Amino acid sequence: MKKSNLIYAAFIVFGILLMGYQCSSTEITSAKLYIQQKNYDKALEVLQKEIQKNPNSDQGYYLMGVVYSEKGDYKNMVDSFNKSLAISKTYEKEIKDYKKSTWVTVFNRGVAFFQRAAKIQDEDSMMVYFDKAVADFKAAAEIEPDSADSYKNLAFAYMSKGDNESAIAPLQKIIALEKSKDGYKYLGEIYYVMGSNLKNQGKEDEAKSYFNKAIDVLSEGRKLYPDDTDMLLFLSNAYIGAERIAEATSQFEAGVKAEPNNKYYRYNYGVLLLGAEKYAEAEEQFRKALEIDPNYNNAIYNLGVTYLKWGLAIQKKAEAENKIDESYKEKYRAALPYLEKAVEMPEADANTWELLGRVYSVLGMTEDANKAFNKADELRK
Repeated sequence: MKKSNLIYAAFIVFGILLMGYQCSSTEITSAKLYIQQKNYDKALEVLQKEIQKNPNSDQGYYLMGVVYSEKGDYKNMVDSFNKSLAISKTYEKEIKDYKKSTWVTVFNRGVAFFQRAAKIQDEDSMMVYFDKAVADFKAAAEIEPDSADSYKNLAFAYMSKGDNESAIAPLQKIIALEKSKDGYKYLGEIYYVMGSNLKNQGKEDEAKSYFNKAIDVLSEGRKLYPDDTDMLLFLSNAYIGAERIAEATSQFEAGVKAEPNNKYYRYNYGVLLLGAEKYAEAEEQFRKALEIDPNYNNAIYNLGVTYLKWGLAIQKKAEAENKIDESYKEKYRAALPYLEKAVEMPEADANTWELLGRVYSVLGMTEDANKAFNKADELRK
């Protein structure tokens, strides 16, 4: 045979081998047809046969992942795609595109359920939609485990339905993925609230363990986000709950000395002193914070609360000693302008109006007190 004929013959053999390699099995062909017909149960049945016959069928596992996705079984979808990729990278692009598309669909559906739940008044229906949102955000996290958005929304869905304990794991994941400010803040708050609830139940040791967890999380977050007032507030409260007041005081005092013109350090040191019932020292810090920023709402509100609690402490002490001491009213008068400003703030709630009403009552301003209490009742409704 001539050389050219040998080359031609070899080419023919290679072509036949290539065609043989490219030809799909009967099961693969059937599965594609069933998928087109949306007969996913039948498609899965023939694909399982394909895998039994050919355990290294990368296409079989890929198509199986597609079928599981259409059936809403995202865990098995991911598992099937991973098995296909473990065999070869032939369908890597298709798998990446399919997972991304599926993630978008599932995530957006979860957002829609969450938004619907937030608009519903009926509690049972609200919980049904929150549960649906949770299921979709969990699925989204399975599909794209490196997406912080999935865990963030999952945590918010849990917290919205009152299941704070379940929100812990996704919040920890957010912190691990991107050192998220929301992750630190909300995880620290959850630990603090859990500690407070246990303390109210008389479970002191368990409560302290959660306060200490809050301190660990919030201290780490504070290093990255030193100006977040919510984080610093819960941190100072957690120190008080854990009875680590001396340690906390030294830390916040050091911060004030290092940066005396930092209103956040002043404010949070004041919160800590207020919690320790050191009213004169708390007053000084809140006043310093307001010298730095006269429109610092948190400092305005807490200075008012400081004077109110200070007055109440004087009143109780006098009663315990069977003495008459009218000086407590001076503290209530000092609280009045700050609490009157506080009720004008966007974040003013029923409790703020309630505090103002109490001050008006003590000062004999009956008509103003009634208006404040009525406003508090109105907000609660």
